[in-house]
Order: sequence, then C-alpha cells, then structure tokens
Amino acid sequence: MNRSRIIENINLNWKFFRGDELKAWYRGFEDAHWRDVTLPHDWSVEEPFSQEHSSGTGYLPGGMGWYRKHLALPQEVEGKRVSITFEGVYNNAQVWCNSYYLGKRPYGYSSFTYDITDFISFGKQDNVISVKVDHKDIADSRWFTGSGIYRDVYITITDPIHIDQYGVFVTTPEVSENQATVAVNIRLSNQSQADETIELSNTLRDAGGNLIESVGDEIVVQTGSGTEWNQTILVTTPNLWSPSSPYLYVLCTEIRKNGEVIDQVNTSVGIRWFEFDADKGFFLNGVNMKIKGVCVHHDAGALGAAVPGQVWVRRLQALQEMGCNAIRMSHNPPAPNLLDLCDRMGFLVIDEAFDEWEGVKHKWSTGHNVYPPKHFGYYEEFPQWGEVDIKEMVLRDRNHPSIILWSIGNEVDYPNDPYCHPYFQTMTGNNDANKPAAEREYDPNKPQSDRLTTIAKNLVRYVKECDTTRPVTAALAFPELANLIGYADTLDVVGYNYKEHLYEEARQQYPNRVTFGSENGASLEAWLAVRDNDAICAQFIWTGIDYMGEAKGWPIRASQAGFMDLAGFKKASYYFRKSLWSQEPMVFLAAAGKEDPAYSGNKRWHGGAPHWNWKQGEQLDVICYTNCEEAELFLNERSLGSKRLNDSPQGYLAWEVGFEEGTLRVASKSNDGTLTTFALQTVAKPEKLAMRVDATELSANGQDVAHVEIEITDSHGKHVYLAEDLIKLSIEGPGDIIGLENGDVQDVEPYSSTFRKAYHGKLLAYVRARTAPGQIIVRADAQGLTSAQFIIAVK
Repeated sequence: MNRSRIIENINLNWKFFRGDELKAWYRGFEDAHWRDVTLPHDWSVEEPFSQEHSSGTGYLPGGMGWYRKHLALPQEVEGKRVSITFEGVYNNAQVWCNSYYLGKRPYGYSSFTYDITDFISFGKQDNVISVKVDHKDIADSRWFTGSGIYRDVYITITDPIHIDQYGVFVTTPEVSENQATVAVNIRLSNQSQADETIELSNTLRDAGGNLIESVGDEIVVQTGSGTEWNQTILVTTPNLWSPSSPYLYVLCTEIRKNGEVIDQVNTSVGIRWFEFDADKGFFLNGVNMKIKGVCVHHDAGALGAAVPGQVWVRRLQALQEMGCNAIRMSHNPPAPNLLDLCDRMGFLVIDEAFDEWEGVKHKWSTGHNVYPPKHFGYYEEFPQWGEVDIKEMVLRDRNHPSIILWSIGNEVDYPNDPYCHPYFQTMTGNNDANKPAAEREYDPNKPQSDRLTTIAKNLVRYVKECDTTRPVTAALAFPELANLIGYADTLDVVGYNYKEHLYEEARQQYPNRVTFGSENGASLEAWLAVRDNDAICAQFIWTGIDYMGEAKGWPIRASQAGFMDLAGFKKASYYFRKSLWSQEPMVFLAAAGKEDPAYSGNKRWHGGAPHWNWKQGEQLDVICYTNCEEAELFLNERSLGSKRLNDSPQGYLAWEVGFEEGTLRVASKSNDGTLTTFALQTVAKPEKLAMRVDATELSANGQDVAHVEIEITDSHGKHVYLAEDLIKLSIEGPGDIIGLENGDVQDVEPYSSTFRKAYHGKLLAYVRARTAPGQIIVRADAQGLTSAQFIIAVK
C-alpha cells in the first residue's frame, strides 16, 4: 500500500442548484435533478446582464447557490488523515461533510482547508460534501467578483505522522553567484497514538532532475503535538531565478518510518536575492533593474472568475511580449496556479491581501462615481477574519520566488471613504461638485484616519509572523495624509498610487525611504518618472487587461483600462507600451480620424485603430509606435517622409495623411541597422471566417482548455477589422464551449448564448475537453460568410 501523501483534484462531477435549498446540507438529500457542473464554476456569467444589478460588479447577478459532491475513498486509506481544500469560493462559503457542519469562510479570495477525517467513510459508501454559497449582496465590491466555487478543490490524504499544511518553508538566506544556502523549515504533526522515531530528509534536484544534495536527520515526533525542524542545503554555482531566466529547482521533503516513505512534499525553489535601495531602486541578484508592472484583476470576460490556467498562460505570454516583468495581484490573493505560472514564466509579483479593512468603501452600483453608493463588503468580516485571511495568504504563497512584496491593502486611505481627517478639507479638488457636501467636509463623527495606522501596524506584524524575508507595502491613495498620520511609516516599502508628482518631495522629506509606483496611469510622463529617476524602481499600470465591473454606466459593463481587451486581444495601446518597455526592435501603425471622440486629445490611451479602411480623402492622424531610432512612412510605396523618435516628445511618431486605398507601410531602423516593417492594407468586404487554435490536442481530463480565435476575412484572407457579423459556434465530440468573448464592453448578449457578434473582426471561443477520448469539431457560421471549422484531438 502507498503510505505517502495523496493529493486528488475533485473538480469533476459536482451537482449545482441555483438558489437556496434548506435540506441540501443533509447527506441523504436527493440531488439527482440538480445540474452537473465542472469546477472551477462561476454562476454569475451564466445569467443575463441586467441594469438591475450593480455596475461595480459588471451588471451580473450574485444570489445564492448550492454545490454537492459525491465521492468514495478506497478502504485501504482508512486510518489516514483526510482534508479538503477550497482554493477560492465567492463568498460566505459554508461546508458540510456527510451532514456534519465544518464551518464558514466569508472572504471570497482566501484558500481554506477542513480536516474531515472524523466524518468520512471508506470503501463503497458515498461521502457527500455540501457547500452553500451566499453572495446575495452583489454590490459588495468595486469590481466583478463572480459567484460560486470558482477555483480548484482537492482532497489530501496523509499518514497520521505528516508534514503540516504549508509546513515546508524554503528561504535562501545567503546567495551569491558562487554559492547559495537553501534553508528549509519543516513543521510536522503526529496524530498517531504514540511517539515515533522518523527520518526527515530534504533532497534538492536541478531542473533536469540531477541531484544537488540530500540531507537528513533522525528525530522523535511526540504524539499529539507539532514538531519544527530546520535543515540546510548548500548549492555551488547556483542557477539564479530572474524574469529573464526563471530557473526552478525542486525540493523533495520526505518522512520515512522504518525505511518506508510515509509523507512527501515537493516544492519549487527559485534561488535569488533582491533588495530595495532608497537611492538606487531595485536590485535582483545584484543587478539594478526597473520593474515594469501591470495590475490585473482575476476575471477573464466570458469565463468570469473561473479562469483555467491555460487562459492565464496566453495572457501572461502577451504581457511578457509587451515587455512587462511584474504583476500586482489587485486587490486580493490570487489563484495558486497563477503564482505558479509567474514562477515558471518569470514575473515579479506583489501579492495583495485586501481592498477594504474595517471601514466600508463606496461601492458604485449605478455607474462609476455616481451617487449614492452602496455599502456592502468585506469590512463586515475584517475585524474577525482579517488576521486569519492575511496569514493564510502569506503561509500559502511564501515559497513562490516570484513574490517580492506583500501588500496589506489598496487605497484604504481614500478621503472620507470612510476615514476622515481635517487635512482633507485643505486638499485641491475637494470641492468636486459631484460629491455630496458630506463627502467634502470634515466630520469628527466619522471613523478617523489615524485608525489606519493602528490597523496597518497589526497587519504588518501578522505578515512578519509568517515571513520576514520580504518587505511589506501598501498602495496609498493619499500619501500626503498617510505620511501625516504615520501610516506610511509602518511599511517597509511605500507604494504611491497616481502620485508621480510627489516622488521628488518624498525623496527630499524621507531620504531613507523606498517609494515606488504601486498603481499608475499609462501616460508617457508616468513612465519617464520611473525611467529617469534612479530612486523610483517601479510602476504598475492600471491595468494590463480589461476587466468586468467598475463600469461607467449601462450598457458599459467593464473597464477599458487594459492594454488587452476582455478576450485578451491586443489593443493599439499595447504597442505603445511595448515600444516603451520592450528591447526587441518593433514598429506598429494605427490611424484615427481627426474628429474621433474616442481618440481626440488622448492618443496615448486609445492608440488609434489598426486598419486602413476610411473615407476617400479623409484626413487622418497616422500613429507609429516604435522603439527604433527612425521610421519612414510609405503610402502605396510613395514616401511620406522619415521621422526620428528623439525628435518626438510624445514618445511616438505621427503623420497627417489623406486616406487613399492601398497599402500604408512603415519601415523603421534601429541604431545597429536592424530594419523592421509593418503595414496596413485596405481590405475588401467580409467573405469568410478563419480559425486559429492554440492546441491541436487536449488531454481527456475534463479540465484542459484550448483557445479558438475566429477572424472575419475578405476573399484574400485579410482581416476585416471593422466587421461585426454575428457568429454562431457549434461543437461535436468530447468537448464543450465554455465561453464566447469578443472584448466589446457594451455587448450585453448573455454569455450563455451560443452566438456573439464579432468585435474588431474577431471572436474568441474557449473549448474544454471532457474525459472521453475522441475528436472535437468546432464550427463557426455567419450569415453570408464561408464557414470555418477545426478538429481538436482529445487523448
């Protein structure tokens, strides 16, 4: 019999009921009529958009739902310890095992685990896990949250003598290019009936599986108590982890009893060292670097909050291609698989705990900044759960080499929301006529801002009780006040949101403090404040990708702040950012009409439209994004002149051009003579559909996902950017279409539909394999256009 640890994902074959059912906690409840669902699952995106719901959460519903899972455990594991882990349930999750109530977890972003050993049955008898999810307060967030068990769930089976959950903590206290010390702290538990002598070992292997070193000790673990042990491994000439080389070792921690392995935990290890310097910025492995970061929320458009790992791979690859090297997890602990990807792909990470402490923030429900706001949210639970939730985050995530900062909160210091201070009355802009008078005046009866300092001290202490190897930060909305009340002094590194103009003042007033941009706009000026300032090491742009919620007002249901849209398609603004951040020679063209309201006066943000189908003779601004020294523009092979980037203070090149059909081409030249070209062509009317799939083969595991991009083309196969034809998707074989997304934030067609119009000539379908092998045939049809189909093998 295998006595070692068993971890079994149980995402498949859950039963789901939308609504409340008073008896659903009961083991004997009949749930055969309930719907079958696969986790991760978000019921919010299965239902229609409605103006009755909150703009803040994307005009989608919350409500209540029940999940039930039937599972059998083999007889041979009887006598072991069994636990169940939920990586994220939004929200107010209550869990039962075989009718026994296990507990409630209010925070929708925390992972949580219950020991179910005392309630579980072994052999042929079914066990039933029942989960009630109560998300009735839909205006409880400033962005889309989703509803349901939207992350993975798994069962862990261990010997009574085992490594605790989060019981392996790996640090690298001494690192150089020549040698590294890998320190391992292990927490053990003995839930057997007697003291036991065991052998505890740690074995480090490189990425190819080659042995680096193995160390072991024989120790006595007393019954009914925990034991903590430390071991050290030396690594000669280590491969150092960095964004450019995200090298991972594997540490195997084992318990042996009488020569037999009874528990084993594998941990990815990235060996690196870093430091923040008040004068010189950030150093990773002794190398000074700028952190080029973006903030991301956790949804993926049509998939809601239930985002498979493959979707994050596609999105992270695009961000990396743009030159991004860091992610701020806004504003909550992320899914563990996202952090795994950051480790493997090479992103630096700010892991953030909260958007709200014990004071409730405004939740906009009828449009962004439209009064009156709603006042639901995590603040109701923070006094009881804040310490538990932030410690859960740090303990769960502290082995990730990608994480360089713990953030205890985002913009909790926003003026009069709800914390109040006399200073706010002196602030420029506090006479905003959109705010009620009570929002513009000091009110001594409101919670006072000084309270933030006390809370921050506690949160910092909780973090450091779990990990002292990383600095603690927070994203400050009003550092002017945070400095005044001492809130900023509680932090190791201080994040300023949208306050580039205060960087120099902070440098003068707090010369020993590290300040960075924790949330920034996408303007060139905001980037230059980092690029040209040795002391400022980072910016995190709001945002990398469009996200649902925080909407301006019906029918707009999402924020358009991203460099990519809800489908992960790149916008023109993506290429402006790439020109600023990427070292690879690049050039890109877009155009805009002089009177385009979405573009006029804001070229940096909207970026123009990358097509060449305009009105004959229309006067256009042609925008060229490049990181090369010089570019020459051609219209139907006639030169329209060369321009140099150094002569363009706006950071891009521009020509005024009268439209004529044909080809608009740019050729750019870098200092070393490298020539890079890009062209826009006039296309004919839409004629056919084309498909691109990123995976020709999927695993028959019920979880594997492919991206199917559908594009409308003319008769020559050229992309028709302006096409908005309605496309219907169908599927045959062992797979399901789990979402259709076009990126249009004003499209309120229900996500449950099998059709959706194209936007900018494109549509994205997410296809998930079932558990049977075979062939999936995905077909796309549109009236008057030639259809397209693609075959995906499932093995």
